[in-house]
Amino acid sequence: MQNTLFKLLLLLALMPFSVLSQTNFLTQQKRYERVRKAENEKQEYIQKVLSQNNLSTNNVNLLFIAYKEEGSLHIYAKTREDSSYKNILTYNICAKSGRLGPKSRKGDGQVPEGFYYIDRFNPTSSYYLSLGLNYPNSADRKRAGNASSGGDIFIHGECVTIGCLPMTNEYIKEIYLLAINARNNGQQKIPVYIFPFEMTDENWNSYIQKYGKQSYMTSFWENIKIGHDKFMNNKKEVNFKIDNNGDYKF
Repeated sequence: MQNTLFKLLLLLALMPFSVLSQTNFLTQQKRYERVRKAENEKQEYIQKVLSQNNLSTNNVNLLFIAYKEEGSLHIYAKTREDSSYKNILTYNICAKSGRLGPKSRKGDGQVPEGFYYIDRFNPTSSYYLSLGLNYPNSADRKRAGNASSGGDIFIHGECVTIGCLPMTNEYIKEIYLLAINARNNGQQKIPVYIFPFEMTDENWNSYIQKYGKQSYMTSFWENIKIGHDKFMNNKKEVNFKIDNNGDYKF
C-alpha cells in the first residue's frame, strides 16, 4: 500500500505543471452551479458540433469574431496541432449599444473594435456567465490619450448591454463551455476580433462612402481591415504589434 502511494505521489510530482493547472482550471469551474448546469444541458450538443468538425473537448482551441452591424458572433476552432481555424458555430448577438466606430471613452456606450483576447472567466456573473476581454488594450489606451478609455467589456448572458456582447443565457452556456474547455486544453488567450461590419469588398465600399467625412473612423477601419483580411485569407491567428500612435502593425 505504501509503495503504491509512493508511486502515485511520484507520478504527480513528475507531471508537467501545465497539465496539473489545466485539470485544476476545469475542476475549479465545475464548482459553480451555472457551469455544472451548462455542462449538463449543453455538453452533448457541444461534443456533437466538435465531432462533426473532427474536434473534441480534449483538443480544441478557439477564436471569436464579432461583427457589430450584422450582430453576429462567429466561433472558429482548431486542434492544438493545426495552424488554421474553421467556423464551427455562428450566433446572433442579442442586443446592441452605441454606434459603429471604436470605443474610446469611458461611458460612451460603444462596443470596442479591434483585436482582443479573453482574460477572465466569471461563473457567477450578474449576466449569468461572462467572458471578459482585455479591453482596453494598449492601442485603445494610446488612442484615448489622457482620457479614461473605460473597461469591463464582456461576452455574457442575458439580453441587455452597454458596450458588451450579450448572447442570451442559452447561448452563453454553449460559448462558455467551449471556452473553458479550450482554456483547459492550455489555450491561455482565446482571441476575440471585433469589427464594425463584415468587411467584404461590397460592404467596404459602401461604408467608406457613407462615413468618408469621418476620417478618424475610416482610417482606423483601414488599419484593422489589414488584420481582418489576413485572417480571412489563411484563417490563422493574426500576429500584430501596436505602435506609439495606437495603430496595429501586422
